[in-house]
Amino acid sequence: MGSSRRHEIRAVRILSFLQFLKEIDMATGTVKWFNSEKGFGFIAQDGGGADVFAHYSNIVSNGGYRELTEGQKVSFDVVQGQKGPQAENIVAA
Repeated sequence: MGSSRRHEIRAVRILSFLQFLKEIDMATGTVKWFNSEKGFGFIAQDGGGADVFAHYSNIVSNGGYRELTEGQKVSFDVVQGQKGPQAENIVAA
């Protein structure tokens, strides 16, 4: 195996590991409510704390309609938005 091929494989392994670390660090919670017409709602964090704003553009979708349902379990990244905590990379759990 050539040197460049080994570097390619190593880079793929490193990227896979970084993705794994990101996934295990995601927050989890339950959708409190989501208005499909307006495209936003709120998620209650499992660990407590402030509810997290959820916008439809931050829902990870497989090409389908992006929406959440009340009571749905989700995982997500928490970032600081303009008015408080906001969810990004929202995925159904």
